[in-house]
Amino acid sequence: MFAEFSRYAAWLAAATLLVLAPTGASAQENPNPLKGVELPGLSNYANPRNSRPLAENGGGEVTLAAKLTDDGKEIEHGLVWRVFRPEPGPDGKLPLVASAQGGTTLFHLEPGSYLVHASFGRAGATKRITIGRDPKTESVVLDAGGLKLDAVLAGGVRIPPKKLRFSIYEAEPGTDGDRALIIPDVSPNTIVRLNSGVYHVVSTYGSVNAVIRSDIRVEAGKLTEATVEHRAAELTLKLVREEGGEAMADTSWSVLTNSGDPIRESVGAFAAMVLSEGDYTIVAKNRDRIYQRDFTVVGGRNQDVEVLATDANAQDPNEGVD
Repeated sequence: MFAEFSRYAAWLAAATLLVLAPTGASAQENPNPLKGVELPGLSNYANPRNSRPLAENGGGEVTLAAKLTDDGKEIEHGLVWRVFRPEPGPDGKLPLVASAQGGTTLFHLEPGSYLVHASFGRAGATKRITIGRDPKTESVVLDAGGLKLDAVLAGGVRIPPKKLRFSIYEAEPGTDGDRALIIPDVSPNTIVRLNSGVYHVVSTYGSVNAVIRSDIRVEAGKLTEATVEHRAAELTLKLVREEGGEAMADTSWSVLTNSGDPIRESVGAFAAMVLSEGDYTIVAKNRDRIYQRDFTVVGGRNQDVEVLATDANAQDPNEGVD
């Protein structure tokens, strides 16, 4: 039973991940979860309560500490502690008997066997402990580190943080071919605590097709800082009657790839977007006329793109329809 729980705890550590440290990169595969047994209340964002003594008189006193590595220092804050009884209750879940948050923590527990889970950000580890009448200290090694992500354009030009997001996935695809999402919507330069191992990171600039994927290794006890380079640009589209003219209102926009696949549609006098480097066709519809222009996006070259509302660019939407 404990061997199965240990495998589940390792899996939980990657789905609930935790870490912090100073520089490197990596991620580990987690075994299958414990079948038939559920850990209650182990939300990644649970609001832990201070533990309440279970045995005021004659109980066992245990001090719980956690470290990133075997020879690392004790973590002083940011931990979430949960103590479970090792036998499932009638509902198939392990009963939660105490919880606390902070750093090194003192618990008073009735003598017996318990499972202790320590989480630190998205990293975590579980350990079985035995409580007797005499005070004791138990240490949990998280085997975790930190990851800080950022992205730039060609030449090191910084990307506005509000337009940049990261998602962190397990490195290896599952049986369905998809990677399990660990953490979505991570802001740049945010330290994410993770168990050591390799992770698949997706960097998204804007909301269309400027996406970079990479595998990054997180090392225990270190902070890995990774910066990816996007080859993309910010564009503002407008339909005008003459070069440098005023944008025409009530315009419907479509952006097509070089192969003719639509990737973005919008309505308005202006259409602002980020596109990855490449060739596109811009289609603007205003009233009963359609205008289009072929355009090449060069990475890092932000610009306004004008589509001229002239007869040379116009097309009747009913053309060729009987």
